[in-house]
Amino acid sequence: MSNSIMNTYGRLPVTFERGEGVWLFDREGNRYLDALSGIGVCALGHADPDVAEAISAQAKRLLHTSNLYQIDNQQALADKLTDISGMTNCFFSNSGAEANEAAIKIARKYGYEKGVKTPTIITFNQSFHGRTLATLTATGNSAIKQGFGPLPDGFIHLDYNNPEQVDALSDNPNIVAVFVEPVQGEGGLNVPDDTYLDELYKICRKNGWLLMLDEVQTGNGRTGTYFAYQHHDFIPDVVTTAKGLGNGVPIGACLAHGEAAGILVPGTHGSTYGGNPLATAAALTTVGRIYDGKLTDHTAQMGTYFLEQFKSRLADNNKVANIRGKGLMLGIELTEDCTQLVAEALNKGALINVTAGKVIRLLPPLIIQQEEADQLVDIVCDLIAGLG
Repeated sequence: MSNSIMNTYGRLPVTFERGEGVWLFDREGNRYLDALSGIGVCALGHADPDVAEAISAQAKRLLHTSNLYQIDNQQALADKLTDISGMTNCFFSNSGAEANEAAIKIARKYGYEKGVKTPTIITFNQSFHGRTLATLTATGNSAIKQGFGPLPDGFIHLDYNNPEQVDALSDNPNIVAVFVEPVQGEGGLNVPDDTYLDELYKICRKNGWLLMLDEVQTGNGRTGTYFAYQHHDFIPDVVTTAKGLGNGVPIGACLAHGEAAGILVPGTHGSTYGGNPLATAAALTTVGRIYDGKLTDHTAQMGTYFLEQFKSRLADNNKVANIRGKGLMLGIELTEDCTQLVAEALNKGALINVTAGKVIRLLPPLIIQQEEADQLVDIVCDLIAGLG
């Protein structure tokens, strides 16, 4: 294999040529059940005809103009997302990390405008917010930070799902925001207590802090509501999203509400490609299919079905420590490292992921049906049963 690509990924020995729904096909014509969706990206599956048509039609008209001008698709997508979310406005970027950078800049400028000299953001252990220097610093995983110092100041890491630790810092005059994933994805599919986000919201309101939610992975229908915070009865100050927003076309968004919505003004932030006509055309179609098509209801039902099947089939397996999930974010934690199961699953015709060393992570397309779910359950349970 050529070394012209930087060696930043441990790639599996397979190349896919085409996709159809929840299936991918390699160069030899072998079929694979995609239970990872490009890491939570292809919510509508592969080669969705509506998204393909939207991309094709837009490409024939206009790809890019820059944000120096009005962009009709961008305005329509912003209107759609703010209507769905209850947020005030949004900034478009090209990725989740960029959306999170925008959130971090909002928090810092919010603090400076209130006279805070060292604006500080609370984030959480085992979190993942991206690989830029700021989002890497916000991430609660020391291993992926090694070799990239000095990292920016202005972050405090606390334990996830422990609101008491957050409340204990209420007298810290430098804190301006709490930045949290409603469900930790890369950190091991960690699902907090049902009251966790509500408690964080109350603490933030009490202290005048921004509550910022990283919904890069949990957004766009993944947990059974369009945004994961919509399982609760509050509106956050900032929400970021990406991954499933464009069904494979790179796009991210940082949505803001209330006072946070007025922080960024001309000259304070920008993106050359962010929200360009092509990306927003793909996203408009994707959002419409997920929201207007009530795909979130199907996601919730299938998530419940998966959990029931796994808990039933794996109840007596002493290699299984925990089974958890929300919607179609599913994690099976084992008692030992199981990274080898990724390659074994590939050999059985399925694409899965292992995160945090011993958690099988499943992020199937939201369109998955029961027959395909049953096939995936069989493969995963067989893999776990085969552990020595």
